[in-house]
Amino acid sequence: MATVLAFDVYGTLIDTHGVVTELEARLAASAKGEQAAEFSRRWRDKQLEYSFRRGLMGAYVPFGQCTREALEFTDRALQTRLADVDKEHLMAVYARLPAFAETASALQRLTRAGVRCVAFSNGTREAVEGLLTQAGIREHFDDVVSADEIKRFKPDPAVYAHLRNRLEVAPGDTWLISSNPFDVIGARHAGLHAAWVRRSLDAPFDPWGVEPDMTVTDLDALAERLE
Repeated sequence: MATVLAFDVYGTLIDTHGVVTELEARLAASAKGEQAAEFSRRWRDKQLEYSFRRGLMGAYVPFGQCTREALEFTDRALQTRLADVDKEHLMAVYARLPAFAETASALQRLTRAGVRCVAFSNGTREAVEGLLTQAGIREHFDDVVSADEIKRFKPDPAVYAHLRNRLEVAPGDTWLISSNPFDVIGARHAGLHAAWVRRSLDAPFDPWGVEPDMTVTDLDALAERLE
């Protein structure tokens, strides 16, 4: 079906909310442990917002800096008053977030079927390599393609063009696999195929008139469709 499957990393392969338990522990000192889930959600939302804004401004910084600045903003917005040592700890936790439960088995099925898989992320190559390695799934990918290589962020069309150029594949032979609607729409706009991993049935898709080629509930469902 596809020459290449390019997997988004944060939120698709790796659970960005895997930091909630650590947040509960760090916020307990300020009696705000119940805000951990909200903190995680707002941290992730702000991380993406900062990458979008910096992309529009032409003020690129590595994705990790967007993550750090979003952590600082969320701490201020929720008035959780995290100590500097807690913030450093949470940034370290973000570098070793867990993979979703089905990620490894789904990737094994795809690689056994002869599908070429690459990781494709806004994160730097170093950060993504480390994240995939500690999650035990790096071996399933032929390559890691980072937006940092051209100092842009998805969904800039140049990032998807960079993916194709790096892998030397045509748009019609390239599939993006992502849980992020903005990423799916960006890929479709750039002429790629795209599958949306709709991890929550409550998650809506942006009403832009641009639809994914395929929608699945998780990566096991994706592997089943492709097999």
